[in-house]
Parts: sequence; structure tokens; C-alpha cells
Amino acid sequence: MTNPSLLDFAGKQTIKGTLERVVFHNEDNGYTVLRLKMQGKTDPVTVVGAMPSPQPGIGLSVTGTWVQDARFGRQFKMESAETLLPASLEGIRHYLGSGLIKGVGAVLAGRIVDAFKEETFQVLDEDPDRLSTIKGLSPRLISQIKTAWSEHTGVRDLIMFLQPHGVSTSYAVRIFRHYGADALAVVKENPYRLAMDIHGIGFATADLIAQKLGILPESPLRAQAGLLFTLRRLTDDGHVFYPFEELVTMTADELLIPTITVEDAVQQLVLEERVVLEELVPDEGEAFQALYLGRYHHCESGIAHYLRRIVHSPKSVLFTNPDSLLEKVLHMLPIELAEEQQEAAHACLTEKLLVVTGGPGTGKTTVINAIIKLFQAGKGKVLLAAPTGRAAKRMTEATGLEAKTIHRLLEYSPKEDGFARNENNPLACSLLVVDEASMLDTVLLYYLLKAVPLGATLVFVGDVNQLPSVGPGNVLKDIIESGVARVVQLTEVFRQAAASEIIMNAHRINQGEVPPVMPPEKGLSDFYFIRQEDPEQAANMVVDLVKNHIPRRFGLDPVEDIQVLTPMHKGEAGVAALNRKLQEALNKNGNPIKRGDRHYHLDDKVMQVRNNYDKDVFNGDIGRICYINQEERELTVRFDERNVLYTFEELDEVTPAYAISVHKSQGSEYPAVVLPVLMQHYMLLQRNLVYTGVTRGKKLVVLVGSVKALSMAVKNNKMHKRYTWLAKRLREGLE
Repeated sequence: MTNPSLLDFAGKQTIKGTLERVVFHNEDNGYTVLRLKMQGKTDPVTVVGAMPSPQPGIGLSVTGTWVQDARFGRQFKMESAETLLPASLEGIRHYLGSGLIKGVGAVLAGRIVDAFKEETFQVLDEDPDRLSTIKGLSPRLISQIKTAWSEHTGVRDLIMFLQPHGVSTSYAVRIFRHYGADALAVVKENPYRLAMDIHGIGFATADLIAQKLGILPESPLRAQAGLLFTLRRLTDDGHVFYPFEELVTMTADELLIPTITVEDAVQQLVLEERVVLEELVPDEGEAFQALYLGRYHHCESGIAHYLRRIVHSPKSVLFTNPDSLLEKVLHMLPIELAEEQQEAAHACLTEKLLVVTGGPGTGKTTVINAIIKLFQAGKGKVLLAAPTGRAAKRMTEATGLEAKTIHRLLEYSPKEDGFARNENNPLACSLLVVDEASMLDTVLLYYLLKAVPLGATLVFVGDVNQLPSVGPGNVLKDIIESGVARVVQLTEVFRQAAASEIIMNAHRINQGEVPPVMPPEKGLSDFYFIRQEDPEQAANMVVDLVKNHIPRRFGLDPVEDIQVLTPMHKGEAGVAALNRKLQEALNKNGNPIKRGDRHYHLDDKVMQVRNNYDKDVFNGDIGRICYINQEERELTVRFDERNVLYTFEELDEVTPAYAISVHKSQGSEYPAVVLPVLMQHYMLLQRNLVYTGVTRGKKLVVLVGSVKALSMAVKNNKMHKRYTWLAKRLREGLE
């Protein structure tokens, strides 16, 4: 008799079963090790290979070959996998309780399967009223389950179609909600729409689906989608436009198609008004063609239009004797203003557009308070705003007046999907002061300017030497360079601020001077550099500092008061790795909700990573998980004084925030900052990055890493070039 185990190794085969357990899954490359309970077999088998979002309980049809691993023994090497509706009771129980059906968690799924056994899906499809026979189910909950299952019936075919192509169940649900009942037809007709319309689905995934549907590599649909994807990726890097010829070549090289195919795609996208092709003429050099996504061309042109209108309109509050008023108000202030500060205060009485910029300790807040007092003396209505919630809160504390985030100031309406404040319904003010203006990007500034009344005085306050905005553009720098605004540069560091090593070292960094790396000779300092060349050891040192040394020596809370900032997302000392280490060290709460490689524990520190107007939370907001509902697979995050609910499908909007990127820290201040600076980060080592990170700390800053890396960063003042044309558009308006 032939040994069955020998037959197992004979060529390519297809095996079927239920995914019993995920042993390992790498979310970056999809590499997975899982245990599959095969039909008719007692013991589960080990399956290895690339697979997106494996979920215990789903049925799988896996094609591949049997191999004998020297260390782990017999394994099935997966080449492809297709998701099947589960047939076993355990598989059905897992499937129903996976979070797909709102209102059905693991416990309720078990009760439903216990009642209906293998007929569960048939009952839900054909006779859901039988749910009333299950003791304890209220009519309201039964109605909720019926509605959810009805919706799920529509999404189920979509899930089955997409999962083999690398699209997880949560994304399939999002796709269904976006396109409705036509979702599957839309995806089959033009899968590239997924990359264009659905946040989180990239071009590579859409391209893979398209290939399997038989769409040719040189298809116009593929060229258009590839060009849009490349242009969007470049806007993520901060560019508002990109030179046409370079963009066409880049896209053609990445898609391995002729440049003429990409050029034809551009023409079609121009006709559809999805992109704008414009000839730009620099002050020096030759004219060139620039390609914009339609939205950014509209916003950049709109900023120039609205700023020029504001500058050329008369003030709504006229100061007949500004010198006398300034002298009177200066006597009312608790401190004496320096000459630069007085210049800024006086300028707001005569100018329509003012920029006040300077580093830490130069008295920007003092200037804001003086300007407010001047307009209050002139009976003017004052509004204060900042790009982030934390920056607005600091502004409120520093001035005694309410400051709002720009989103809240403009009164976003989820119902209308837009801002209530605009040129037809402007803000009611004669003075608008915007703090942390270096964070403003092209889109946000456009919507803000639409709502500024023509007679208002507009004051931008910020530090132009910090990192530019996360979003596209470099608007504060462009406004300064254009000459459209009066600019006052604050340079004097005041005596009280000069006592801080944080502030003095920040100014040294800004001037290209490496700060002292030796420990203080005596007493405590507020600035330390700890040498550690090895990235893994540096990461361990960061964790030890946050958990033990800083709390013990400075009395600071490791979660609330200490923020780890890092230049990169990947690597041993990157955001992802540090978050895993810090979460394990600082939060011992068990029973988390798991989403891919991320675990969400009760009391975790988390950050919102994209704007969600419906929830009124925005990119960079940090909160704590205050409630977890395992039954519904939901969690609640407390942001300041507000609780915000997240369903399982929405968890990609929040990420652990024990460590965050320096970019994400803009507009925030923390009692203590720990910042690794390593040669591993060499691609991003720039002066403005280290300067921004250091200036986020109020009481303590600790750098961990290599002196060589720190020196390289401080000496590198070559800022990443961003393609914008705002400064030129503004200058043209002055000519």
C-alpha cells in the first residue's frame, strides 16, 4: 500500500479547510504562517506564504505544494488562496463573530450557531424572523441584525471577490459603503477606481486585481490611474504640483509602459478636469509645464486671489492715532516690550496682513497678547485660531480668550460635507490671529481665507524654521518670500528663556551649531544627549528612559507627560517598533482588540491619523482608549473632554501614539520629549527636523543616539524642495 504522506508531496495541489489559527502575519509583505483544519483530517496542517488579512474561522481553498522544512517539518507552501464561506460550526461561529455583522459579537454568534447549526446562513438569508426563538434577543436587536445581515449579503460577494487579491474584509465593507449595491460591478469594470476613491487601498492592489481581470498593462485606464497615483504620492511628499516631463517619465518607468501612453492619459485627465496642466514662467530660467491635481490648482490659485483681496481692502477698524494708542496699551501690559515686539504690535495697526515669526523664547505670545489688547481698545472683534487642538488650547491658556482649531472655527457640517463659513458667510471679526502658521497647508489655508472678511486684519504667527506642513505646500514661507505681507522677525531671546538649555540649544541648532553632547557638570539640566550607536540598544534605552529614569528623576508621568518623537516610521528606532516596545512596557492591560499587527488595549495612548469631520477629530489629535467593547469589537477614545466611538472597520484611523513622527508633533508641546537620532535615520536627518523635535519639549529634552548623526542633521540645511507656485502668484498680484 502506498504511503499517503508521500502522495502529499507530488506536485501542485489544492487543499481546503478552515483557518484555525494565525501563527504569524507580517502586514508589510503579507507573509503568513497559519494552521488549516482540512476537511476529513484530524490534525491541522501548517500553511506558509503571502496572504492578506487572514481571519480565523474563514474557509480557505489553498493552491500550492507540500515541502519538508528542515526545522519545522512538513508544510504546505501557498501560491494562492481563495476565501470560502465556512461550513463547519466553528468556522460559522468565527465568521459571524468577526465584527462583520454589527450587533453580533463572539458570544451572540455562538448562541445563534448553537440554535441553527449548519443552517445558520440559510436562516439569516431566508427566514431571519426565526432569531426570535433565541432567548434574550430583543425585537430591537433582531431588527438590527436583520438590517446588518441584509447589507452584508450585498457585501459578501464583494468580500469573496476581493480577498484573494489582497483586500481585507474591512476594506471590502468600506468599498461597499462607498459604491453601494453596484460595488462589485464598479470594481470589475474599473478596479483602478479603488486606488482613486478608497482611502488606504493603493495602486499596487488595484493593479493586481486589474491584471487578474485581464486588463492589459498599456490600458488607458491603467495609465490614468498610475499617473494619478504617482501625483497623489508626490503631494503626500509636500508638492503642490510636479513638472510634467519628469512626472510622465517617472510614471512610465514605474508602470513599464511607453511615455506616449502616459501623455495620452494626461490629456484625457485634463479633459475630465481631474488634473490641470499649466505653463509656469519662473523669474529666471525657461518656462515649463506643471501638472496639478485639480483640487490643489484650485486651492493655490484661490489663496493668491483671496489674500490679494484682503490686502487691498480697507481696514474695518481704523486707528486714527496708532502711535498714541500703542503707547497707551504698552503701559497697560505687565511687561515691557522689546523693540522688535513693539514693531510687530505697531504694524498690526496699519497693515492688513502681518507675519510674526521667531524661534522659541523670542516672545511671540507676548506680541499676540499686545495685538489683542490694541484691537480690543479699538472696539474690534478678535478671533484666535490654530491648526491643531493642542495648539489652540495653548493659545487659549496664554491669552485668556477662546482659541479654536481652524476646522471648528470654519464650522464644518457633516450634513453639508463642507464648511459653513465661507465668502458668503464670513467670520465675524476685525482681527484674526493664527498661531503655529508653519503647519498650514495649501488646502486648509484656502478654506480659511475664503471665510476671512475683507476688512479684517490677518496675523500669522509661527516659526518658519520648523518643518513645513504635513500636507502639500509651504505656505508660510511662500507668503514671507512673496513680499505680500509685512514680516517682523523676532530674534532676541529673553533672559528667562535664555536660562533654558532647550531654548538655547534649539537656537544653536537653527544656526548650524551642534549642541553640547557632554552631561552637565552639576545639578539637573533640561537638555541631555545620551550616546548609543546601535539602533536596537538605542530603542531599548528610549524605553528605559520613558518607563524608569525620567519618571523617577523628574516626577513625570511616562504616558501623559513624556512623548517619544522619531524621524522615521520603520527600523528598530522607528515609530512602529518603538510603539510596540513602549506599549508592552507601559500598558499591562490584557484582552486587546487586534487589527492586523496592531493591538488596542484599554488605556492605550492613540493618535488620529486622518481628518474625520463626522467624528470631529483630526489628523494628529492624541487621546486615550477609555472603553473596549469586545462583544461589538468597538472601542472609545477620549480626546480632551470628548469621547469618540470607533468601530472595528474604523480602527485604521487610530494608531498607538507612545511614539510618533516628528512631523506629527507639530503644533504640540510636551513636558518631556525623547528623540532618537541615529545613522539609521540618515535619509531624513535635516536641521529643521531636529530643531522641530527639540522645540516640542517644555521641561525636558533627551536625545539618544549618535554624535555623528546629530552633527550630520544640524549641518544639513538643504530642505526637501517642494514644488509650489504660491509665492510667484502672490508677487504677480503686487505688480
